[in-house]
Amino acid sequence: MEQQMFTNTQLLQWLAYFSEGTQVDLEKVKILDITRRNKNLIPTVEANPAVLVFTETGHQDIFYRMWDAGLGECTVWYNEGSEPSGPMLNHKVKEMIDRGINASAGMLILNPDARSTYNIGMRNSSFSRGSVRYVGSEIRAVILNKMHIALSDTVCVVSGESIAVEAAMLAGEGTVIAVEYSQSDRATMEENIQKFGLNNIAIIDHVDDKAMAALPVPSLAFLVASASLENEIQCLLRVNPRMEFIVYTLDFRCAANLPTLFARLGIGEAEVIQLSVSKLTEKDTFAAEPAPWIISGRA
Repeated sequence: MEQQMFTNTQLLQWLAYFSEGTQVDLEKVKILDITRRNKNLIPTVEANPAVLVFTETGHQDIFYRMWDAGLGECTVWYNEGSEPSGPMLNHKVKEMIDRGINASAGMLILNPDARSTYNIGMRNSSFSRGSVRYVGSEIRAVILNKMHIALSDTVCVVSGESIAVEAAMLAGEGTVIAVEYSQSDRATMEENIQKFGLNNIAIIDHVDDKAMAALPVPSLAFLVASASLENEIQCLLRVNPRMEFIVYTLDFRCAANLPTLFARLGIGEAEVIQLSVSKLTEKDTFAAEPAPWIISGRA
């Protein structure tokens, strides 16, 4: 069982402390212990009007990163000690960007602009500029919809940087294994992890038994088709014989041949769809974007 820095009793004591000193509605409070593995602070604050955060000492740039993510107007309620007692202070995040965490304690973050749900299919301009050419947001929204990611899922994403980022937000209690063969793409992935404050993405540089052995077992894999696709699928099936697959390709021949490959590898329920998006230009004409095939199946 995972070791916890904060016990249930301590969590309740901090909750009582803030409920007595603020006007927060306890029904709306989300509890987040970022001393535990794979917890994402920034997406949680973005999606909840009140977050009770438990953290250990350190995190010197925690408020700067929140401010950089557009959360500067959030209010932080805290005290100067490590116990839920004594005077309570409050400041805007934008006033705390030079502060770190000086004690293992709880703090209450109030976000008046919180959205209640995560918006699938972020604009490409939201992602870090780098070596990656991101798939269109409309197409990404359809892909994520077909992935049906649950909160605690473990997902493997091969060469799909923006898919990995949004999958990590959806699987906030799970893990995303991002496979990046290119060093430059890996650097862009790391920039996105920093930009969105994601702690539940593990980056590896290839798919093989050794690399996958040290990671949680995924139940779902998204792969951009490449010359190594069959080897990747075979390895993932050894990791989890009941894996679900979604493959992205712009190559018609690859799309046409994938159901046969799936059948040979024992993957059933094969479905092939093509996504087409056209956008109105400044010249009042429609420009078609690349139209990929999405092939899905379940072992």
